[in-house]
Amino acid sequence: MTEDIRIDKHLSEEEKYRLLNSQLKSLLAKEDNLISNLSNFTAAIKDTFEKVSWVGFYLFDGQKLYLGPFQGKVACTNIEIGKGVFGTSAAKRETIIVPDVDKFPGHIFCDSNSKSEIVVPLFQKIQLLGVLDLDSHEYNSFGNTDKEYLEEICKFLCEEIFPSDYQLKKL
Repeated sequence: MTEDIRIDKHLSEEEKYRLLNSQLKSLLAKEDNLISNLSNFTAAIKDTFEKVSWVGFYLFDGQKLYLGPFQGKVACTNIEIGKGVFGTSAAKRETIIVPDVDKFPGHIFCDSNSKSEIVVPLFQKIQLLGVLDLDSHEYNSFGNTDKEYLEEICKFLCEEIFPSDYQLKKL
């Protein structure tokens, strides 16, 4: 296992994703602590894409989404299912791309400088695990390339990294 991610900043976005996804599959290991894996994942995303101002996980405890490992400014600590972009993505179990957060009904502003975002739900079979959220300080930062590659690596996370009996407990 390597603890280093090497991405040429001059590559196209798709090439960055291809390289990053293959390196993440070598970096992350099921036998490592889940929080450590998710932390390295967020650091790798933040380091690879200059457009990303915040990246992190919100993990589902059976009732709400709670802030997990992230990179960026301090963030909201919990989100109800169906509320804001995270909660809507979790409820619908689909990726949501928001080109302009001001135009998303009920958007929850954890960072007032955020202009666009993408949220990818995480689930094993039918069990919701949480969501991955990426924000940008620029409008229209995320598109189908982000969706395709983030969904691919999130599927790997859910199938290969999260324990099969994973459940976040409220402390």
